[in-house]
Amino acid sequence: MAEAERIIGTPDIPDADREEQEAAGAGETAERTAPPRGKRRIAVLFTVAVFAYALDLISKMIVVAKLEHQQPIEIVGDWLRFEAIRNAGAAFGFGEAFTVIFTVIAASVIVVIIRLARKLYSLPWAIALGLLLGGALGNLTDRIFRSPGVFEGAVVDFIAPKHFAVFNLADSAIVCGGILIVLLSFRGLDPDGTVHKD
Repeated sequence: MAEAERIIGTPDIPDADREEQEAAGAGETAERTAPPRGKRRIAVLFTVAVFAYALDLISKMIVVAKLEHQQPIEIVGDWLRFEAIRNAGAAFGFGEAFTVIFTVIAASVIVVIIRLARKLYSLPWAIALGLLLGGALGNLTDRIFRSPGVFEGAVVDFIAPKHFAVFNLADSAIVCGGILIVLLSFRGLDPDGTVHKD
């Protein structure tokens, strides 16, 4: 086709029409090269998850190296302090007799989030699920790799507000993700981006 146009020439096209055709061609190229919206949301989910997981992992490494077996550090008087403890239970120290069960639950949550990611078209849901995923991975890492053994490891907690349970950044990510999911559900926004009214 290109060779035929070179031999016989191309018909005259008004400048306006030529600009429209060129713009349309550029738009088609942009559509072909830009990632689909769903893939961008998945990228946000995993970016948030990696960020939350990295913060949790680094903070626990510092706490174990510098704070464990040491006196607590007061941050805001006696209202907030850093105190390293090992927690065999769930978030905020509940259910210490069910460590293995909590490990299985955390692993199941991770699998569900990864499966749900394929249908994800909502940015707020991507952020919420990313926080849940990062937090679950953070505490699951402790369950697997810390003493007393695989799937029975105690989680490192260190944030100790006055009159409240000691927790870590993974717990915070899980709670923030859960709150965001509740708010999105109240607003009727589904993970696939649709909005429904009850």
